[in-house]
Amino acid sequence: MSGTAPGDGAHALTGSLRAAGVSVCFTNPGTSEIHLVAALQDTPGTRTVMCLFEGVATGAADGYGRMAPVPAMTLLHQGAGLANGLANLHNAQRAGTPVVNVVGDGAITHRGLGAPLESDVVALARPMSQWVRSSTHAADLGADALAALRAATGPPSGVATLVVPSDVAWAPCRPERPAEGASPPGGTRADTIADSGRQPHTTTSVATPADSARALRSGPGTLLLLGGRVLTARGLAAADRIAQATGAAILAEPFPGRLERGVGVPFVERLSAAPDAARTRLADATQLILAGAARPVTAFATPGVPGDLVPPGCAVTHLADQGQDVVDVLEEVADQVAPGTRPRLHEALPAPRLSPGAELTADTVARVVGTALPEGAILVDETNTSGAALPAATASSARHDLLTLSGFAIGQGLPLAAGAQLACPERPVICLEADGSAMYTLSALWTQAREHLDVTVLVLNNRSYAILRREARRMLGPSAAPLAELFDLDRPDLDFVRLSEGMGVPACRVRTVGELADRLKWALSEPGPHLIDVPVPAAH
Repeated sequence: MSGTAPGDGAHALTGSLRAAGVSVCFTNPGTSEIHLVAALQDTPGTRTVMCLFEGVATGAADGYGRMAPVPAMTLLHQGAGLANGLANLHNAQRAGTPVVNVVGDGAITHRGLGAPLESDVVALARPMSQWVRSSTHAADLGADALAALRAATGPPSGVATLVVPSDVAWAPCRPERPAEGASPPGGTRADTIADSGRQPHTTTSVATPADSARALRSGPGTLLLLGGRVLTARGLAAADRIAQATGAAILAEPFPGRLERGVGVPFVERLSAAPDAARTRLADATQLILAGAARPVTAFATPGVPGDLVPPGCAVTHLADQGQDVVDVLEEVADQVAPGTRPRLHEALPAPRLSPGAELTADTVARVVGTALPEGAILVDETNTSGAALPAATASSARHDLLTLSGFAIGQGLPLAAGAQLACPERPVICLEADGSAMYTLSALWTQAREHLDVTVLVLNNRSYAILRREARRMLGPSAAPLAELFDLDRPDLDFVRLSEGMGVPACRVRTVGELADRLKWALSEPGPHLIDVPVPAAH
């Protein structure tokens, strides 16, 4: 990492990050960030991506960070702008995605005057960040930026927020204060190391590789739950070797940040997100080893039902601690228990036959997508209630990466797809998006059009917040019936074709399986973004 260019604090920040490999910034800036915007434009090799809403910027940074070797930077406008982007920062932190989240602030000399945007930016950032620092001197800004980058990339990886007051950005700084002088994350001044939310509140020990190897050899009842970086090809290969040699069961967390799947990759079943199904699947476990995954719990509390999915008496350990590379540790364990064992790679299966005139349902849409997925595609899944058939339908598809809604804050899919495509411009992205969720960050389509991104969006349009309808029935039973009308999205209907075209993305609506297959094939063969409105019945 080299020193920064002479000038002001803003150039020190952007120069240090660019020298460290950060080349993309997703932004919705304001007056306080103008000097930072100018510095980004002055920094060779930096791509600044404009977003119309901060939640698009943070969601795109999440998608980029899941797929790229170096994280992206965001640039947000003070506390209010940060607040607009917090939902997708929450998703990024839950996925363990590295994000360098830069937030401008009012000048230090302006504090206490009651300016309209004045707020406690550090306090707002803390719940969705694993590291927070507020810079106070321009001469330290390059070092602060590199400290944020190290904190974001970890291990553990996650969101690192650097708050930059405007007078720190515009103040001159001398080039003799090199960026290499950065103190390690968690140092002095206003640093905060926050609880990332990925570790369980229940105490869980960390086993040594030798202890884990002994546990895995102990026979039935041992289960290895995979998450985080383990769900890429290296980790899956090590886990499959272990399963073959020991008979231990392996599962993936329900909503992985990134999961490599398809032909040529070891197959792993995902733990169900349905509480009853997950509890049944885990019922016989006597030892649960967490490899990059958090302790399994239900997404929401239910009256009278325990939220912890681990069965009573089951011993729970972590394969690695937060400072270790969990994939390296898993491979070490695999070498101990499965020397010479080769991973089983998933093979292609015959594609299902569907009548071109068949009705569009969540199931038939999933099967069309599974057949059409090209080699190397990135599949973004925010289908919510319409996605139950997708894992089975894409298991034997061409090799691809799956990105899911790790933090459950909806409105992630469209920006996530944009960021992933910017990280991997040679790879097509298919985004399966629920209609209600799409409306949260619909302006991501404008960014996709502006940046000429190869993203194909399928909006599974059931004209309702079906997930709320389902959860109301689960929680309230028959008394939920009067709430059904509240969750309808048909007064008026949402016209995604016109909405998409209004933001520069060509769009169409399909009515049959054949039309969907034809339009999806066409969209994947044409450069640039496309949207297909796919009417489907609501899941029950």
